[in-house]
Amino acid sequence: MHDVLIVGAGPAGSTAANLLAQAGVRAVALDKDVFPRFHIGESLLPIDLPIFARLGVAMDRTSWQFKQGAEFIDERTGEFAFFSFADGLEGTPPHAWQVDRATFDTMLCDVARRSRGADIRFGERVRDIEFIGDHVRVVTDREEHRARFLLDCTGQDAMLGRGARTIAPLHELGRAAVFCHFDDLSPEVWAELGEQGNIKVLIVEDGWHWLIPMHGGRLSVGLVKWRGKLDDDAFEAALAASPLCRRLTAGATRSASRTIRNWSYKNTRPSGPRWACVGDACAFLDPVFSSGVSLAMLGAERTVDLLVPALAEGREAAADLMAPVHATMQVAYDSFEQLIRRFYHTRLVSHLFFARTPDPQLRRGLISMLAGDVWRDDNPFQDMLRSSRVQPQRVAAPSE
Repeated sequence: MHDVLIVGAGPAGSTAANLLAQAGVRAVALDKDVFPRFHIGESLLPIDLPIFARLGVAMDRTSWQFKQGAEFIDERTGEFAFFSFADGLEGTPPHAWQVDRATFDTMLCDVARRSRGADIRFGERVRDIEFIGDHVRVVTDREEHRARFLLDCTGQDAMLGRGARTIAPLHELGRAAVFCHFDDLSPEVWAELGEQGNIKVLIVEDGWHWLIPMHGGRLSVGLVKWRGKLDDDAFEAALAASPLCRRLTAGATRSASRTIRNWSYKNTRPSGPRWACVGDACAFLDPVFSSGVSLAMLGAERTVDLLVPALAEGREAAADLMAPVHATMQVAYDSFEQLIRRFYHTRLVSHLFFARTPDPQLRRGLISMLAGDVWRDDNPFQDMLRSSRVQPQRVAAPSE
C-alpha cells in the first residue's frame, strides 16, 4: 500500500514525486514511456527558478540555453518589441531557460530518484483504475498497486478527464501546431541567437511562429493557428514566407515535421475523493506565452503541499480537498487565457507590445505576466486584463 500513486513522470509527476519523497511520503510514479522520450514545450519561464531550487535542480549555461526574455516580431509591418524579464516588477525572477524536453524531463526524474529517493518506474502502462473505499486500486501491464491517493499527471493524455469525458475545448485559442528542429546553424546565426537566447514570436495571419534557440546550436521552429488550415503544406508555406526564418535556417540540417492537435482545453472536474489532476491533465492553454511546464510544476508543488498534511491527518478522502489548489491555479489559467485572447482577438499587440511610448508600469506588469509571476496584487497590467471585456471562457461541468 502506497500513500500516493502518481501516473505520469513528466514535469508535474516528477515534481510531485520529488516533493513527496522529501516529505517522507510513500509514493510511486509510473510512466508508460521509457525516458528519455521526445516532448514539445521547450521554453520555460522565470517563475520556475524558485521551484528548481526547492527540487534541488541546478541549471547553468554548460547544459542549458539561457533565456533573457521574449521578442515579438511582425514581419508584415516591420514592428519589433523585446521584453527582458529583468525589467519586470520588483521581485519577478530575471531570466529563464530553453530546454530540450527529453533531456530536461529525464534530469528532473534523475534528481528526484538519486537526490530525494523517489520511486519512479518507466515503461509501465496503467490499464485500470478503481476507487474502493479507503484506497485506489491501479492495475498496470506489470502488476497491481494500491494507494491512499492518486495523482493524474498524464499531461495532455488527461487520463481521468478523458475517461470521464470532462475535458472541454476552449474555442478560438490555438488548436494545433506543426514544428521541426534545425541543427548545424551557421556560426553567425548562433552568435546572434545564443547570447540572449530569447524566444522569438513571429505574428502571422490567424496565428504565430515560435523560434526557440536551444543548447548545442539547435533552433526549434513551430507554427500555431487558431483557425484556418494547418498541415505540413501550410507550415512549409509559412516558413518560405518569413525572411527571418529563411535567413536563420539557411544551410541548416532539418528534422521531419511533427503535428500536435487538440490543444486548448479545461478539465471541468479536476479532483475528487482520493484523486486529483495536475498540470496539463487539469488544463492546457495555447502555448504562445510558454506557460505549460511552469503551471504543471507549480500546480504539483501546491498539490503536494496540501496533500502531505491531509495524509498525515487522514483527510485525504475529502471530495473538496484540492479546492484551494484549484482556486490558486485558476488565477494563473484565467490570467494567461485573458492575455492569449487579447493577443489573438484585440489590438493588444499594436497598442502595447509595439507601442512607441508604452506606459512604463503597464509594460513592467506585462513583463511580469510573461515571466509567469501572476500571483501578486500590485500588477496594473493584470488588473487591466481582469476588468476588460475579454474574459476567460466559462466551461460548464457535466452536472450543470
